[in-house]
Amino acid sequence: MADLAPRTPGTRVRTVRSPSRLRWPLRIAVVVYLALLVIWPVGIVAAKTFERGLGPVLDALGQPEVLFAFELTVANAFWAVLINTVFGVGVSLLLVRYQFPGRRALSALVDLPLSVSPVVVGLALLLVYSGRTGWFGPTLESLGLQVIYAQPGMIMATAFVSLPLVIREVVPVLHEIGIEQEQAASSLGATPLQTFLRITLPAIRWALLYGVVLSLARSLGEYGAVKVVSGGVALRTQTATLLVEERYSQFGADNETAAYAAAFVLALLAVVALVVVSSLRPAEHDR
Repeated sequence: MADLAPRTPGTRVRTVRSPSRLRWPLRIAVVVYLALLVIWPVGIVAAKTFERGLGPVLDALGQPEVLFAFELTVANAFWAVLINTVFGVGVSLLLVRYQFPGRRALSALVDLPLSVSPVVVGLALLLVYSGRTGWFGPTLESLGLQVIYAQPGMIMATAFVSLPLVIREVVPVLHEIGIEQEQAASSLGATPLQTFLRITLPAIRWALLYGVVLSLARSLGEYGAVKVVSGGVALRTQTATLLVEERYSQFGADNETAAYAAAFVLALLAVVALVVVSSLRPAEHDR
C-alpha cells in the first residue's frame, strides 16, 4: 500500500516493494555465481601461495627479479593512470560540455580498448613504433628514444587498455550536475580554471577517484599488450604479470611459489584499492 502520509517539499519519496518469492533464490544465485567466478579462484591462489608457509613467500618476494618486476609494474601503472586522468577529464568535458562534428564518433572511439584484444593493441604499437620496420620507430630511435622493448612502449600499451575507465565514470556525473553552477561562476567573473577547480572538480571528485582506482587496478594487471611490446626480459622489461607467467611455466617449487606470491600481491593490491575507495566514498554518492 502506498504511503499516504503528508509530505513536505523536498522530502525524498521511497518506494516500498512488496516481498517477492524470487528474492532469496536470486540472491543465492548471485552469491554462487560470484563465488564460482571470483571468490573461489582467488581463494585457491591465496591457499597455494601460503601452502608451504610464510617463509618461502617472503623469500620469493625478496628475489631481485620479483622486486624489479613490481617496481616496473608500479611505475608503468603510475604513468598510465596519470596520463589517463588528465586525458580522461579533458575528454569528458569535451564530450559533455561541447557540441562538435564527430562527437559521437569520438565517444565510440573511447570505448575501443574495451572491445579490442590487448594483444592486437600490442601488435599495432609494434607495427607503428618498431625500431626496424615501424612508421615512427626508426626516427625516434635515431633521436635516442626507444619505444618498443622499452618502458615507453609499455606505458603506452598500459595507458591504452585502461583509457575508458576514468572517462566512463566522469561523464555521467557531468551530465547530472549540469552547467548552471559553472555559468553562475563565469557570470561572477571566475576564469575557466577557477570554475573548474572550485565548481567542476569538487562535483566530480568521487567519480574521478573511482575511475582512477579502476584504471590503477587495470594497469597493474595488464598482460597481453605489455607482453607484445616489452619482450619480457628479466630485470629489464619484465613486469609482475609477465613474471607470474614465466615462473608458473617453469619447474620447481620455488618458481611456483614465486608465481603464486606475485599473483596474490597483484590481486591484493587491486582489492584493497577498491575497498578503500568504496569505504571512503560518501553514502549519498551511491543513492
